[in-house]
Amino acid sequence: MNVFVWVLQVLLALHTIVGALWKFKNSAGETMPTLKAIPQGAWLTLSVFEILCALALVLPAVYKPSGFLAPLAALAIAAEMLLFTGLHFASGSREFGPVIYWLVVAALCGFVACVRLAL
Repeated sequence: MNVFVWVLQVLLALHTIVGALWKFKNSAGETMPTLKAIPQGAWLTLSVFEILCALALVLPAVYKPSGFLAPLAALAIAAEMLLFTGLHFASGSREFGPVIYWLVVAALCGFVACVRLAL
């Protein structure tokens, strides 16, 4: 189980890094029109935040005392996905494709956080 969770953490970290780099090149409105309520400055701040979260997901592999960071980072990413879901619905959109994606990522992050907190 531990190996599975590590693989999942690395995949989530890679996913989060790619998302952060995407945010540097595209505005919120370009990425998803329903997220255009997010100001560009906040969008770029989310990029930096995501990079830090991605590092926190994998840092415990090389520096054991930082193990408490992985569940915190996973919960932070899950919260961001839930924020995107809330903004999407607040915009009045009825599309569920992005919501399913965000909720799956949030669920995987929640799983990682629960397992890491239990260990």
